Amino acid sequence: MKCNNYKILAFSLLIFMSACKEKVEEKAIVLRPVKYEVVGTSDAQKTRTFSGIAKASDAIGLSFRSSGIITKVNFWKGAKVKKGDVIARLDNVEANLSYEQSVSALNSARSSMNTAKSSLNRIKSLYEKGSNSLSEYESAKNSYQSALDQFESAKRNKSIQATQLGYGVIRAPKDGVIASTDGAVNERVGSGHQFAVLNAGDDMKIEVGIPETVINKVVVGMKTKLEFSAIEGQVLDGTVIEVSPTIDPNSSTYITAIGIFKPLSEIKSGMAASVTFDFSDAKSVADNSLVIPVKAVGEDGKGRFVFIITSKDGTTGRVNKRQVELGELTTEGFKVISGLANGDKIATAGLQTLLDGQAVRLK
Repeated sequence: MKCNNYKILAFSLLIFMSACKEKVEEKAIVLRPVKYEVVGTSDAQKTRTFSGIAKASDAIGLSFRSSGIITKVNFWKGAKVKKGDVIARLDNVEANLSYEQSVSALNSARSSMNTAKSSLNRIKSLYEKGSNSLSEYESAKNSYQSALDQFESAKRNKSIQATQLGYGVIRAPKDGVIASTDGAVNERVGSGHQFAVLNAGDDMKIEVGIPETVINKVVVGMKTKLEFSAIEGQVLDGTVIEVSPTIDPNSSTYITAIGIFKPLSEIKSGMAASVTFDFSDAKSVADNSLVIPVKAVGEDGKGRFVFIITSKDGTTGRVNKRQVELGELTTEGFKVISGLANGDKIATAGLQTLLDGQAVRLK
């Protein structure tokens, strides 16, 4: 009986260990994400989509016009402000000192002017009585004029220094919302330092970087379609309102502003947007040649190839290497002579690391 119990225990242990082994072996397979594009005609490739960022149409940079140490910040990022509100203030030590010196100089110039005027009146009276010469009278007039000029100069300088006292204070020029701040209390900043950006007004725009290959096709007034990842199921109409004449050194693109027709209240500054341009020309002859992007083409000893993606659910699939025959290179990509059909999905990134027959996740 005891022997049978041992056998049952051993058998149970064996089943438990087998189950654990199966659980270990049932490890989820991580699929490699792959970017892809759908093969289309040359005319279809004339529709291009670029990523952009939503911004307030009236974004105002607020800067200190003098240097100093920040002593007070009344409004930080995200705060609503009214026109005239003091957003931040500097200690203004240098400006205050300059103002005090200008007041002292003005008082001194006023005293000198009054003295010169009294001297002129006295000498003039004596000259009229014949007790002073003409040269003494002319000298007194010149001295008074010089003192008067110095007084006027000191008065203007005091006015300038009084104005500069306000250079250490940032006030809201309009009603709006503080979009960003750069600085902290007790931090020293220089003249011209942009402390805050104020989003004034409710209008929004999209800023998108356009590559040099298509920038000459973009013109003010051009219609676009806008989609926001944060706002599902909404396609908005947009219009090109501004095209930068110079390239942005940070992105190597031309920054283009898109106005939104009937903007939604859900659109917030900083939201990502997809901007679709239609570069097709109704007057041009239709071109039904298949075109694929340059980045989708690889080359080996047998010639040029692409990775075809087959997928049943649209989210996962398998890649297969296929040799293709390509024609001329256009601004949209290579024209296809043979090997592909309209609607085929092809991988557009990481061709060197993909394997024939590999399972992938569509991205």
